[in-house]
Order: sequence, then C-alpha cells, then structure tokens
Amino acid sequence: MHILLADAILANDTILRDHGIVFHKTILEIASNEDLRLRYRDQCIELGNNSILLPGLINPHVHLEFSANRSTLTYGGFMPWLSSVMANRDDLINDCNDDCIAHTIDTMLSNGITAFGAVSSYGYDLDACAKAPQKVVYFNELIGSDPKMADALYGNFQERLFASQGSAREGFYPSVAIHSPYSVHRVIIKKALAYAKEHHLRVSAHFMESPAERQWLDENGGDFKPFFENFLKQHQAANTAQEFLSYFDETPTLFTHVVHPKEEELALIQKGKHTIIHCPISNRLLGNGALDLEKIQAHNIRWTCGTDGLSSNYALDLFEEMKIALFMHHGHDLLPLAYELWRSVTANAAEALNLNCGKIAADYDADLLVARVDYPINEQLPIHLLLQPCKIESVYIQGKKVKGNN
Repeated sequence: MHILLADAILANDTILRDHGIVFHKTILEIASNEDLRLRYRDQCIELGNNSILLPGLINPHVHLEFSANRSTLTYGGFMPWLSSVMANRDDLINDCNDDCIAHTIDTMLSNGITAFGAVSSYGYDLDACAKAPQKVVYFNELIGSDPKMADALYGNFQERLFASQGSAREGFYPSVAIHSPYSVHRVIIKKALAYAKEHHLRVSAHFMESPAERQWLDENGGDFKPFFENFLKQHQAANTAQEFLSYFDETPTLFTHVVHPKEEELALIQKGKHTIIHCPISNRLLGNGALDLEKIQAHNIRWTCGTDGLSSNYALDLFEEMKIALFMHHGHDLLPLAYELWRSVTANAAEALNLNCGKIAADYDADLLVARVDYPINEQLPIHLLLQPCKIESVYIQGKKVKGNN
C-alpha cells in the first residue's frame, strides 16, 4: 500500500489542496493530508511544496508504425501528405524497428501517457505494444475498398487480429479499427464488426478528416477522384457517409477527426453513443480545419483528445496537444475549456476505451502522475499546467511505479 501526500490533487474537475491518496492496485481513498498523517503516520510519503497528483493521461489514437518520420512527409494539405505517405511508406516502416517503436512508447510514458490506443496497419508494432508498461488498446486496422481483393484483405486483417489475440492479457486489449468510409468495402466492414461484437472488442475508425473525403463520399469527385481512379481504378466511393455510420449502429465506436460532418451525421454519432477523437495538431498540419466543438457539445457527444501518429505530428505529447487545442478553440471560455481538455485525456478517454482509469477516485486503477511545478498553485491550475510545463517525477500504473524516483 502507498500513501502519497501532495500540495494539490486534480481530481474529477476539482482541485483538492493539501490532500493525499491511499492506493494499492486501485485507489482506496482520498483524504486530507492531516487526516492521513494521523492515521498512517510513518507510512506517508510527503511529496512537498508545489507537488501535484494527476490522473495518468490516455492517448486514444496513435499510429506507431510511422514513428521514424521527422521531415520526410509533406504538410500543408491532405492530398500532398497522402501522396508523400504512399511514396515513402516502405522506407519509413523499414526505418522503425522494434527499438524505434519501444523508444516512442517510452517517450509517451515520460510525457505522462499511461494508456493508449495503437492503430496498427501492419502488425509490426505488436511485440513492442504487448510488452509496453502502459495499458494498450491495440486496434488492428482493416483497409481495402476493392471488392475483388476483399477476401485477401480480410484474411490479412484476421491474421493480424488473431496474432494480437494471442498476446492478450490484463492491460493489453486486441481490438478492431475500420480505416475509413472511403477505404473499406462494406462487405468486410460488416464481417469485422460482427466479429468485434461477438467477441466484445473495442472499435475505432477515421471519419470525415478532410474536405477531399467529404467531396468523394458526397459527389464521387474532388481531390480524391484522380487518386482512386489512378491507384485503384475506382470511379465511385465505397460507401456513403450515412451508410458507413449505419454499420456501427450497435457498436459504440471511437471516430477520429470528424472535422467535416453534417448535422445528420452528428445525430447518428450521438444516437450510437459513439465518441469523437480530436487531433488538433494533425488536423492543422494536414490542412483539414478544426473540429467544431460547439456542434459536438450541442449534440451531447463525448469527445477526447489524441495525438495521431508521428506521420502527422511532431510529438506524442498530450500536454502539447491540449495547449494547441486551448488556443485553437478561441471562442470558448478559457478555464472551462481547460477542464474539458483535461477530461478529454483522462475520464472521457478511459470511458471510451472501456478502461478502469482516468480519475483519481476510489476503486479506479491507480494510474497516477506525480508532478511538480515551479509556480504558486491556484484555481487556474488546469490552464497553467498547459502553459507552464510541469516536471513529471513519477508514473504509476495500477499502483506500480513504472517511472521515477519518488
């Protein structure tokens, strides 16, 4: 059992001053430091001035297989970026071996990320993810819109999914990702979702990331038209947007991006109790615009914040992601938005990924960050934590210290 006494705890949208926690694998209780000192005496660890206990951060959407990218890919527009991915894909994947992926996972841990959703296109990150100290929801991605190749593509997806299921354990959860409405044929979408439902697997998908996707799905035209005609000999979209969403009716899903939805599509997302993953840095670098938070909130849709991968980001750091979002959504009041962003990478993400963490509260897993700041702690702490980087001194996952010295 551990008892940590802190200057402050960020817990459930509340700042608790001079409080500590008692935990083993899960959090047993939260109480004032004075009370805990009286009851536990020498068992208490005093964290000292300007110490803060934070819930571990959860990154619901990351692509690790492209972690070798630094300046290879083209930013500024979705189609130039996609063309650069196609041209450099093999080199980037070959340049990122197990050590590269393990280093990227460790960097996320140093940035306070205690759980993540890894979207895997090829299965090359399986071993590193299975060995990660973090909780990992491992999304095996299904892609392929050519009906002639449907059986082969689904067979490859199954091989990767079964391999990940062979590594299943507490903290590592094999799951299913459907790439997008424009890139997966309806026949294999339905097969994959039926399997996911039967085996109670978590599900993720990309949806409405770019203007090109919007035009292709609505009009079979726009910037995607020459891409599909030249590369895949396709002249019309594999699905309409509403058809695609209808396949997920009984499967709560994490939909990533959702920058260009229509009102009726948001209504379907809300009706299906789905979650939206907001990736502000990726959306900006690929020229896709910004998520309309007001519309998302008006439809009462749960949303989270994620980094995407290093193919469309410069860091896998949720503190940085939240800071960018804080400035991107300038029409929102600052402190309420900061609290929303903290929820998005803790409680909201945990609920969406079906993980028992994301809150400093009794009976939740003790996934915790011991952090320290060099400024006075006040009621605007959620803002200051994004503007003034804190030092993460220790990281606990299910009560076990996986990083740090405290």
